[in-house]
Amino acid sequence: MSADSELSDLELAALVSSRICHDIISPVGAIANGIEVMDEETDQVMRDHAMDLIRKSATQASAKLQFARLAFGAAGSAGTEIDLNEAQKVARAVAESDKHSFEWNGPSATLAKDKVKLLLNMVTIALSALPRGGSLIVSVTGEGAAPAFEVRCNGEKSRVPETFEKMLSGSNGHVLDAHSIQPYYAVRLAKTAGMLLSVKSDGEDVVLSASSAT
Repeated sequence: MSADSELSDLELAALVSSRICHDIISPVGAIANGIEVMDEETDQVMRDHAMDLIRKSATQASAKLQFARLAFGAAGSAGTEIDLNEAQKVARAVAESDKHSFEWNGPSATLAKDKVKLLLNMVTIALSALPRGGSLIVSVTGEGAAPAFEVRCNGEKSRVPETFEKMLSGSNGHVLDAHSIQPYYAVRLAKTAGMLLSVKSDGEDVVLSASSAT
């Protein structure tokens, strides 16, 4: 379905589920491969390599699931707010790697659930703006019901994600799939959260911003 048309709740749920499965399948598959090597291999060096792969992949899968729980799921559904410290923890576990450095500047506070989900989705989009790696700096300012978010990306060949930019402009004929559903979901979240979402190039940096619409 084209992003020019708003998805139904069922279509959105199906594509977001596909996106989460897409993110998780690689580390889970690596765990399965490692277990297969452990079952068949007798060489201790190979078994050690396989166990190292299992450990790293299990950590990665856990990090992605915890991130998805906050960014896409109904985490903390008993309340209406999410702790920013928890958001920082799951974002760092996913974003910080050999390719990416990650910095978070924000208060110890709770914010409305949809606003925190938007911030985490901005982090995901920021990673796609750094195809060769680089640094992400997340800043949370403002107070209470009127926070402001900025995710600054710096790295070689950093770029504004084209699909996301078109979605923000309201003109995009791109067919929505498990990959493009995430920026579409972020745009929907911004509307629900009452925030204005934008992206721009700032010199060599790409900057994603969100601020209160009122």
